[in-house]
Amino acid sequence: MTKKAFLQPLDRVAIAWMLLLSLLIGLLILQGDVVAARVRDFTWQSQQIGAEDISFTLTFSRPMNIKSVEDNLKIEPPLAGKISWAGRRMVYTLLTPAPYGTNYKVELQGAKDRFADPEDNKLVIQPFSGQFSTRDRVILYIGADQEDKGRLVLYNLTEDQKKVLTPKELVVMDFKAFPDGEKILFSARTSNNQDLLSAKIYTVTTGISAKSDTRAAAAGLIELVLDNKDYQNLKFDLSADGQTIVVQRGNRNNPSDFGLWFMPANSKPGEKPQPQRLQSQPGGDFIITPDSKAVAVAQGQGAAILALQKDASKPLDFLPQFGLVQAFSKDGSQAAMVKFNTDFTRDLFLVTNQGTQKSLLKTTGSILSCQFDPASPTLYCLLTQLVSQDQYIEQPYLVAIDLKNKQQKPLLVLPVEQRNVQMSLSPDGLALLFDQVVPEANATTASANNLKTDDGEAIATSSLWLMPLLPISDTAISTIKPEKLPLIGFHPRWLP
Repeated sequence: MTKKAFLQPLDRVAIAWMLLLSLLIGLLILQGDVVAARVRDFTWQSQQIGAEDISFTLTFSRPMNIKSVEDNLKIEPPLAGKISWAGRRMVYTLLTPAPYGTNYKVELQGAKDRFADPEDNKLVIQPFSGQFSTRDRVILYIGADQEDKGRLVLYNLTEDQKKVLTPKELVVMDFKAFPDGEKILFSARTSNNQDLLSAKIYTVTTGISAKSDTRAAAAGLIELVLDNKDYQNLKFDLSADGQTIVVQRGNRNNPSDFGLWFMPANSKPGEKPQPQRLQSQPGGDFIITPDSKAVAVAQGQGAAILALQKDASKPLDFLPQFGLVQAFSKDGSQAAMVKFNTDFTRDLFLVTNQGTQKSLLKTTGSILSCQFDPASPTLYCLLTQLVSQDQYIEQPYLVAIDLKNKQQKPLLVLPVEQRNVQMSLSPDGLALLFDQVVPEANATTASANNLKTDDGEAIATSSLWLMPLLPISDTAISTIKPEKLPLIGFHPRWLP
């Protein structure tokens, strides 16, 4: 009987593999860690962002040397921001919204992981390059020339492109953009109807997609949201989240039946959302709060904050000293409020959610509108000053107010005959848009004119102006001149 071999073929193969792996492990130990760190994920890669997007995240494959990352991170064009860390994730939070209509590049080279030898230049991160862009600079307005008269017009300033969104048979009276910019909520009457109280409320698509990887719906698709069969639709507002519409309505057959209604802005296929009455005291001007859960309304001798629910008979808050809320800051922590005085002057106050009330200015005229700058503690306002007591002539002007020291910086004085001015601050805070309406002088023509201002005055024509903005502390701000756009229209608004 032959003696069995000490090692079988399978054993010899296994031993050979063990020796080979041991040799490789030894070589790795001698050479040190040669696996370079890399960026695994960049949350804004190839994305189109808006003013509501305030931070991006870089996720690394290894724990990183924080200082080496922060010293070597480059953003072109530069965007000021602050950095925070959570393990392998770095968050870059913008200090101000990224300017619209811009392409950006994010690069990282030369950074090291946390366990690398500071003197070893071999173990640096794999070079990273990412890119993103901001939304185009787009404005909306109501046309005032013969071709676009009364129609809602979209103009892309970045691409120099114009789209007419609504048909000729509708005369647009007011509009609000949805936060993603894909649809516009608007009120309109038919072109053969001169009744300013006959408006219905619709939505129309813009042809713009909020996401770069999603195809946009065709522009100009109109859907009826609310008819005027039983109630007149007077004013409306759209919540910041784009989910709720609030409408001021009056019963056609009962003038005492007047108040606010609310309804969902979006509906499921096959469903028709129905408005619900807000059970509260009748009110005047109103605005939905930034959290989209309540509405601020002029009520009696003050301003009430009402929850958006059927029973709003008990206000969440009531400010008896103020008659109007002009604007809220984006986070809802501050509001610009108007106090009407017994001597017919008006005071503008800054009111915080901590209960602080700070007087900003007094005017003998009107406080037409205000908007908070998203990029700095500045409030931009469109005001008037009384220049003739006998004829009650008001001089409109634009002013920037520093909310820290209450410093006022006049931006532009407008002609006295152009009282019906409207302004809009760009979502990145870098420009103001305003109109200059020319009223119809001929009484016969005015009576037949379809275009009317909010107070019913006939519009002959109107021009649009764009005014770049600088920080209020910059002394050059008073030397900036507005640019007249090659567009004929009024009621301008920026697309978010």
